[in-house]
Formats: sequence, structure tokens, C-alpha cells
Amino acid sequence: MRNLVPAHYRSVAVADVDVDLDEASLRAWFIGREAYRRTGYIVVRRGESVAVVRVAKTSEEELFSPIVDVELLAGPDECAFIDSPQTDVGVPTQMAAAARTLAPAARCVVVAGRYQHISFIVDPQPLAVRVVEVAPPLPAKLLDQVQRLLDVAEELPPIELRPEVVDLVALAERVPAPRYLFPCRGSGAAPPAAEVSYLDQRPAREDWVLVGCARSRQFHRWFYGDTEPPNVDICPRLLAASTAPSRGPGGGTAGGGPAGGPTLTKCCLLEEGVLLDGDTVVVPWGASLDEVREGLRQVARMAEAAETGARWAPA
Repeated sequence: MRNLVPAHYRSVAVADVDVDLDEASLRAWFIGREAYRRTGYIVVRRGESVAVVRVAKTSEEELFSPIVDVELLAGPDECAFIDSPQTDVGVPTQMAAAARTLAPAARCVVVAGRYQHISFIVDPQPLAVRVVEVAPPLPAKLLDQVQRLLDVAEELPPIELRPEVVDLVALAERVPAPRYLFPCRGSGAAPPAAEVSYLDQRPAREDWVLVGCARSRQFHRWFYGDTEPPNVDICPRLLAASTAPSRGPGGGTAGGGPAGGPTLTKCCLLEEGVLLDGDTVVVPWGASLDEVREGLRQVARMAEAAETGARWAPA
């Protein structure tokens, strides 16, 4: 029952009762009473106490039909009722975050949230998803896209991000040089006291260290046709495969230690779509929100399989 959040808030009814909130008493109270055809769950309140039940009815087609079965999902000793007006109760990641923040000891958390909607989450245990990105610029685009999608993703299970944002300047400084060539001015990256040029401006050839990826090296060969300069590879896909980086800008990371776990990252050699590579899901460097959404869907399924021990296959 882990991470159980009703798919639609309208399937959750709220009822105030005058009986004990144990299963036998609630069965006696509800069986035979009519319920709306969309109702699958009932948040039951008695004073300050709350419980959650799942109900079955004689029909899912009739507008109202009698309740024929009641299952207690969480009793009053396991439930907490919280007010969280900023929480969209239809978004599992938001529900899990509210539960863990406002009622961390409760097995089941009922949330009165945005739009005055009420729903619940049982056994909130968000799936851990590692996101490997590079910065600057800030905010790191892929991480920002993922966070924005999780704020509205009703179809995904609760996800807790483990961001690793690799500092490009720190990477460049591993190869000390008076001059560096970065892919583009948009990054805003520049090691202190060093001269910086940008590959997308096709500057006159200098003796520099190229801070880029395989695509940057292809551009460099095309532009200058000479031997590749010393370079620092900044490909997030390679970084994700080789390191679990240390702290960098934006609360993330920047180098050292073995990687692992379901991971979402990007690579500019992938020009469209989503690529699965072991426990890593790769999206294009300039991924659309639709591509990132599909990447999230795949990495969530991977994380769920990893935590339950189920066999995982891409969908």
C-alpha cells in the first residue's frame, strides 16, 4: 500500500460519524448506505480523530448505490489530518512532501489542500531519483525542468530528487591554464583570472583548454581542423556514470566517489527522444518538457522496481 494516493480527489468522500473508528464499527455504519458512483474512499472523522476506509458498492454505473464492503486502510492511531493550503492533493510528490514535513510520524496523512480539496497518502515513501546536471547557468535547466514537472505531475508516484549539480568552473580548474574555451557565453562560466572564449562565437584559434563535451570537440575540429587541445569533459552522462560529485553551486555536487541508483541526466549527442543506459535515463541537452516528462516516467519505473525488487523493463 506504499505511496497510495487516490488518482482523483473526487473519489475521496468525507464523513463525520458518531461511532468508534475501528473496522467493525465503520462496517456497521457504512454498509447499506448509499455512496456516489465515483466514491472509492472515505475520510471518516469523529471529533479530532480521523480514519480512512476503502469502500465497494453494488454498482459503479448508477449515480448512487449501496456500499457492500468496507476496508479500513488506516485507523485513528495511524492517521494525521493536516491543513496545507499550498498542496495540490492531486499531485503525489506534493502529497508526500507535505506528509513528511508536517506529519512525519503518521502512516496515513489526510491533507486539506489547495482549492479546499481533501485527499490522503498512505505509507509515504518517495522514490529516490538522482538528477545529474552541470552549472552555471543557474538554475540548472534539467533540474529546474524536473522540479517544475513534479509540481504538477498527477500521473507519477511520489519522487524525492537527489540533485547532483556539477560546477563547471571547478571542473575547469582541474586543468590549470591561462586560457579556456567554453561551449557558449550562456553558461556565464569563467575561472577567476583566466581568459575565457566561447566556442559558439568561433573565436580566433588560441592555445586554450577546451571545457566541453564530445560535441564541443566535434565543433572544434570542424572550426579549426587541427589537433584537439587539452580538454575537460563536462558531459553529464559521463559524469553520472563515473562520479557522485561533491558540493557545487545550487545545493548540488562537483566531483569524487562512485555513482549509483536510478539516474536522470542529459547528453548533447542525443538529439531527440529518451535513451536508457543501465540505471540511467538520458534526455537531450536541450530537452523539451515532454522529453523530460518521459524521462521521469522511465526513471520512476526504474526506481520503483529497484526498491521493490521487481524486474524492470522499459515501457
